[in-house]
Amino acid sequence: MSDVSEDRLYGGKVILRQPAAGYRANVDTILLAAAVTDAETLLEAGCGVGGALLCAAQRFPQSRFLGVERDPAYAELARENVASNGGGNRIEIITADILGEQAPRGPFDGVFLNPPFDTPGRGRLPAEERRAAHVADEPVEIWVKVLSDRMRGGAALTMIHRADALQDILAALAGRLGGIAVYPVRPRAGEAAKRILIRAVKGSRAPLRLLHGLDLHDASGAKYAPAADAILKGDAAISWD
Repeated sequence: MSDVSEDRLYGGKVILRQPAAGYRANVDTILLAAAVTDAETLLEAGCGVGGALLCAAQRFPQSRFLGVERDPAYAELARENVASNGGGNRIEIITADILGEQAPRGPFDGVFLNPPFDTPGRGRLPAEERRAAHVADEPVEIWVKVLSDRMRGGAALTMIHRADALQDILAALAGRLGGIAVYPVRPRAGEAAKRILIRAVKGSRAPLRLLHGLDLHDASGAKYAPAADAILKGDAAISWD
């Protein structure tokens, strides 16, 4: 991949080479990493160039990580990023379709993902270099079904998605994972959430919880509200309590 930029995430803690024009790490990437809970072996399904994977690895230096990415160019950049951040001894990148038969079976102690949000024909068609990251070939139900089968009992699945996908996500989780917690992410206090983080646990029978969530911006004029700024810089994590 020729046109690549080198950026820093997580308050400069992570060096990330990524396509200048394709899908790029963003706020969703870091929010997902900040929402992952500690586990011995963690899988990122569709890891792209490794942004969320590397931020999560900063949080949990004793954990082992596996990133699965079907695009060979993105997977190769992810391997380069792992090496640049000194994670080669505990972070592995595999080129595969996580929903396919050739993907690693696990079982894993935790799974996290930022799946494509859109379905074919919905909204404006993204540029070709962004299509695979934005338009899902399979509905969220298939993602949950496949990944829940690769989790140990007690393992948590953590996902970021659009808030208007909540109904579909809850339907997908029903009968597969429990102890569901929903963490809304609002642009500002008093506004509707645009994103949600979801955490669900294999084998849990705990009731669903709707948490207070996070406001990204406030009236101060700063780029981010203090709580959001701390999370995006890697100085704080998202709490599921």
